[in-house]
Amino acid sequence: MAATTINGTDFAVMLRSGAANLKKHEDEVNDLNVFPIPDGDTGSNMLLTLLGGVGDPGDAEKELGQAAKTAADGMLMCARGNSGVILSQFFSGLAEGLGGLEQADRDNLARAFDEGVRKAYGAVLTPVEGTVLTVARESSEFASQADSDSPAGYLGDVAEGARRSLARTPELLSVLKEAGVVDSGGAGFIYIIEGMRSALAGDGSVAQFAEGDADLLAGPGSPKEVDYDLFTADSELDYGYCTEVLVRLQNAKCDVENFDVSVVRDYLQTVGDSIVAFKNGSALKIHVHTMTPDRVLAFCRSYGEFLSVKIENMSLQHSNLDPETAAGAGEVRKKIVTKAKPFGIVCVAPGEGLARCFRDMGADQVILGGQSRNPSTKDFIDAFRMINAERIIVFPNNSNIILAARQAAEMYGEVPVNVIGSCTVGECHAALSMMNPLLGPDEMIKDMEASMSGVITASVSRCVRDTRMGDFDLHAGQFIGFTGKTVVSADNDRLDTATMLLDAVDFGDREVCIIFTGRDAPAEETGEIEAHVARTRPYVETYVVDGGQEVYDYIIVIE
Repeated sequence: MAATTINGTDFAVMLRSGAANLKKHEDEVNDLNVFPIPDGDTGSNMLLTLLGGVGDPGDAEKELGQAAKTAADGMLMCARGNSGVILSQFFSGLAEGLGGLEQADRDNLARAFDEGVRKAYGAVLTPVEGTVLTVARESSEFASQADSDSPAGYLGDVAEGARRSLARTPELLSVLKEAGVVDSGGAGFIYIIEGMRSALAGDGSVAQFAEGDADLLAGPGSPKEVDYDLFTADSELDYGYCTEVLVRLQNAKCDVENFDVSVVRDYLQTVGDSIVAFKNGSALKIHVHTMTPDRVLAFCRSYGEFLSVKIENMSLQHSNLDPETAAGAGEVRKKIVTKAKPFGIVCVAPGEGLARCFRDMGADQVILGGQSRNPSTKDFIDAFRMINAERIIVFPNNSNIILAARQAAEMYGEVPVNVIGSCTVGECHAALSMMNPLLGPDEMIKDMEASMSGVITASVSRCVRDTRMGDFDLHAGQFIGFTGKTVVSADNDRLDTATMLLDAVDFGDREVCIIFTGRDAPAEETGEIEAHVARTRPYVETYVVDGGQEVYDYIIVIE
């Protein structure tokens, strides 16, 4: 007979099992990609987000509300991609619904799921039905009408409702029907719920990971390799350590219930900056950039004992930044100017060449990422912390990254952050071209946003499956040329695809064409594309830039 309640340890096991089940089906979810190019990453984004909240059940809080809150906080920081941000908000709402509970029965869990759905919808400015939002909502509604009497039974009902809802998503969203797929985020949600249910039911389908087989989650969720050569035997420690600790306050050392966190913040200001300190129950979470992490540790131990400690040399911390930005990041900390500049710019770039281009145009920090490589909320916050400015302006440059950037902006409390809704690198390039530091930030942002509306971004990539889009019957292995999500050329030859794409684009009165070449684009072929523009559009000035992007053979920006 299934248990009638769950506690914090049970919840931790459920999350690990959900992650394990999603990991098994990660590629399958990634392949449920509406647009037929090799950029499907929903499964990976959801997995990496979920892993932010997955810990060892043996270390989990037995009190359910606290365990759920700890897991949700981790997911919020690790969220990436629209699906990951929505998932993190769902679990944040779930944690709010379970707040204060030592354990939960079926009805408690149902109410918490409803709160999770509500918060997930609130994370999206304009919720679209036929997505993971619909699947989560309809599955919760279905389960609430069922007659299960245990948390495991309730999750089984949620999974059944989710499967029914997922099957309907193509009827609600025409792009899914046209592509012949169901919603990828909804599919990922089902695998998570099925894994969570399995852990409670004890049917053994994901028992291997639930028992601690960490190899099952090797791959995308594994920690990134650190380039230790960035700090040599001759380097000087000019800008300190990123220090994060989680402390369990001890009654023998302090009054845990009435502990005043301001005492910690006041001390940390004497030894560092970029300070975050908050208390949740008897747990104290601290983040600080400091030259003396040993002093931070000694201070913390006067009030409790460590649950976890992370200390990173800040020249190694931002390995997700492009190499030149990462190498220079220390200078920002090293100089520590007394007056912040009016604004700083953060951009996302899908290749190192594009990153160099944006940095040359005035970007302060560039995060390497894009399709199939979405940066997390934490990646954005780390980049924000490297800028000494009164305001930060962010260009996500991909519609699947905007939610993570906005979530980071809301979580970052040091200065205001404006997220520009740039969906392409072309829009970012046009906006940076119009950047006028002599204007006030508000007026400058208006000018930059206005410049984005006139740019055309066209791309060439390879088709990954047979499908029909618009007037084109596409086949796996073909090259396709497109603007936005509209296919305008297709051919087995990449050069022909690119030239047909350029012929189909209405240049209007635009006078500049920038060809960002992908990692594998040959120079001779690129030269022929450039010559084609010169023959057919002699009034247009053409530039070729080594973009270094992976998914797109060519990104062509017309301004």
